[in-house]
Amino acid sequence: MKGWIGVDLDGTLAEYHGWKGEKHIGAPIPIMVERVKRWRAEGLDVRIFTARVCAGQRDVLAIHACIARWCLEHLGEVLPITNVKDYSMVELWDDRAVQIIANTGRRADGQP
Repeated sequence: MKGWIGVDLDGTLAEYHGWKGEKHIGAPIPIMVERVKRWRAEGLDVRIFTARVCAGQRDVLAIHACIARWCLEHLGEVLPITNVKDYSMVELWDDRAVQIIANTGRRADGQP
C-alpha cells in the first residue's frame, strides 16, 4: 500500500469519555492498538490524526509530546502526529467519520 493510514486518537485508538484536558489521553483500545502494531510490522506508514495538534491550540508542543509519550508506551514507538490530510493519505480510521461513495455524495452505509 502506497501512502499513509490516519488513525484518530480520541475514541478510536484511545478511550474517550468526554474532554478532560488537552494533555489527558484515555486508555488504549486493544483491538486498534494491535491493528496499528500489525500495520507497522508490515511496514505501513501509520500516523496519529488528531485535532489536538491543530494551529491555535495553546501549547501544541506539549500536547504533541504527551501524544508521543502515549504512543511510545502503548505502541512501542512514536508515530508521526498530524491534523492535516494530504493526497498521500489512503485511509482514515475515525469514530466520527461517515464514509461516502466517491463522486456520488451518497453514504456507503445506505442511509440517506
